[in-house]
Amino acid sequence: MSLSDSITMKPRHQTIAVNVGGVIVGGGAPVVVQSMTNTDTADIASTVKQVADLARAGSELVRITVDRDEAAKAVPHIRDQLRKRGVTVPLIGDFHYIGHKLLGENPDCAEALDKYRINPGNVGFKDKKDKQFGAIIDMAMKHGKPVRIGVNWGSLDAELLTHLMDENAKAAEPLPARAVMHEAMVQSALLSAERAEEMGLGADRIVVSGKVSSVQDLIAVYHMLAQRGRYALHLGLTEAGMGSKGIVASSAAIGILLQNGIGDTIRFSLTPEPGGDRSQEVRTAQELLQTMGLRSFVPVVAACPGCGRTTSTVFQELARDIQDMIRDRMPDWKTQYPGVETLNFAVMGCIVNGPGESKHADVGISLPGTGESPAAPVFIDGKKAMTLRGPNIATEFKAIVEDYIARRFAAPGIAKSDAAE
Repeated sequence: MSLSDSITMKPRHQTIAVNVGGVIVGGGAPVVVQSMTNTDTADIASTVKQVADLARAGSELVRITVDRDEAAKAVPHIRDQLRKRGVTVPLIGDFHYIGHKLLGENPDCAEALDKYRINPGNVGFKDKKDKQFGAIIDMAMKHGKPVRIGVNWGSLDAELLTHLMDENAKAAEPLPARAVMHEAMVQSALLSAERAEEMGLGADRIVVSGKVSSVQDLIAVYHMLAQRGRYALHLGLTEAGMGSKGIVASSAAIGILLQNGIGDTIRFSLTPEPGGDRSQEVRTAQELLQTMGLRSFVPVVAACPGCGRTTSTVFQELARDIQDMIRDRMPDWKTQYPGVETLNFAVMGCIVNGPGESKHADVGISLPGTGESPAAPVFIDGKKAMTLRGPNIATEFKAIVEDYIARRFAAPGIAKSDAAE
């Protein structure tokens, strides 16, 4: 085996496909991006708006909290209002503690949701646990819905963990406490999934997750889940945090697992800034999948970081403007121009790498750096197409990008070379 072979992305772990409201999770399907609202679900208007915003950003599944009767009663209205807006993203109900009661007493909610998420650690306690877990599985079978059995280390089944800790203490060579916690999480998920199957819920309606907030713990738990089962796997670093910390931690953990072929659907559990955009978790998840070469969501913009040769901020502003334009236009472009998400653009700041990087892009521009001629060559499909000069370079380049996309994708049969003419 060569060095390059040892670092190649591993084949996908084979899992059983699950249909979630028309979106296939697992079974070799593309890794699915999902998100979760942070609105009060009983507030129908705000929840509809946030779900629609998340779907517009590219979330393929959206989870909503169902924590009380008012929230459960709101779910059918949320679904109906979304459909009137043309938003068909599948809705997942997040249940804790009283999910059996809410689903049983609100059959319209049970029918409106596309999947139920239940936590074995708080679905019920002591003698009520099996009964209440069974009630939710019965509802899932009655309404033909899949479930996610989502274990979380912050609400791990206390009885199971205590049992495994006691057994470990008696062992001749006890394992570290962290290893026992990993085992408890995996057993909680898989035993619950197996029990659901015994009750009659097919494996093609079961998704499993085991969320922790430590990168190394997450990697360990999911390797164990993949080794021991074929259930579709949802990845996410729980309580990942705010800003760059949350993005880096989630990317590291999920990226390593995906590189090893593990994971069928992902979520970045980012803490937004006060009043911040919830859609950031969707975009960062998409960016991870795209930078790893697993999926394409939006055209990629390559831009140099800047150095002493690039004293002007023009290239920075243009790179930002192009990315903002792409983000704003993608919801329309996706339906108008299928395939646009595979494009690559380049906005470079000087002559060192500018022309070369621009030639590798579908459309690229090399802006003048310090001491360079005040001209910006534009490359289309690897060939120099024109040179821009003057104060309106940014505006002209954005128009070139828009025109390129329209010409390349507007009508079938337009070749790349045609678009460059």
